[in-house]
Amino acid sequence: MTAEVDRSLEGDKKCTLCHNEASGHVLAIYQTKHGVKGDSRTPGCQGCHGESVEHQGNPTKSPDVVFGAKSKHLSSVDARNETCLACHESSVLPRTHWSGSQHESHGVACADCHELHTNDQKVLNKLTQPEVCFQCHQNERAQFHRFSRHPILEGKVSCSDCHNPHGSTGPRLMVKNTITETCYTCHAEKRGPFLWEHAPVVEDCTNCHSPHGSNVMSLLKTRPPMLCQNCHTSDHAKGLYSGANLPNGAFVTGNGAIPLGAQSPTDQANGKSCLQCHSQVHGSNHPGGAKYNR
Repeated sequence: MTAEVDRSLEGDKKCTLCHNEASGHVLAIYQTKHGVKGDSRTPGCQGCHGESVEHQGNPTKSPDVVFGAKSKHLSSVDARNETCLACHESSVLPRTHWSGSQHESHGVACADCHELHTNDQKVLNKLTQPEVCFQCHQNERAQFHRFSRHPILEGKVSCSDCHNPHGSTGPRLMVKNTITETCYTCHAEKRGPFLWEHAPVVEDCTNCHSPHGSNVMSLLKTRPPMLCQNCHTSDHAKGLYSGANLPNGAFVTGNGAIPLGAQSPTDQANGKSCLQCHSQVHGSNHPGGAKYNR
């Protein structure tokens, strides 16, 4: 492929004389942004598939670059992506974080997600985008069928609201630099700043929440008090120790001094949840809020 390929409608006729209405959906490209000839950036058939001189002389020969997933002569991932990035990695349509991203490293091609010859790309529609992502992300598909989840199947939230599939400076292809900052784009009321900050909240929302779906309320990884006791190991209802300051390990039985069966019920057992008292777990500005009480 050269930089001097003919991008005009006349140039496309070298292809469309054969690839016409009778040969499938090829001409639907003219209903998309890639077929707008009034835009000087429009690539034309040869702009994406190469000059394909041998193919024009002998239709049994493949074009220089073949994108169709069902083709026996599908071009390599690098060849296909290089064609797309010739335009989409430029300053006009930047994809600067694609190189080295998780998708690029795992051999994902642009055309694996994008359908160029249709004006209704599934991956660009909030309601159908999950179908595209779930082709690879099977675990996430299952999680989004749990009872506590983001409304992604209803089209109110899409995968790309949180993730940038083309690469990111943050972890897990987040649209922001951190997971927490990404969550704050919707959950601004949890942002603060708070006089009393809860360290796990500031660090990473996924310390407590399973963002793709959970069988516990509020997308929690497990139910309180068990979730809280991952960090807060003492039985502070007995007044022996408080917080996570228990000196001899992760006991919840008064430092192990009294057998569990011999103890009176604790606040955790009676209330079934630390949140009965510590309701402001994301942070508090209350004068007595160091313990995130009501």
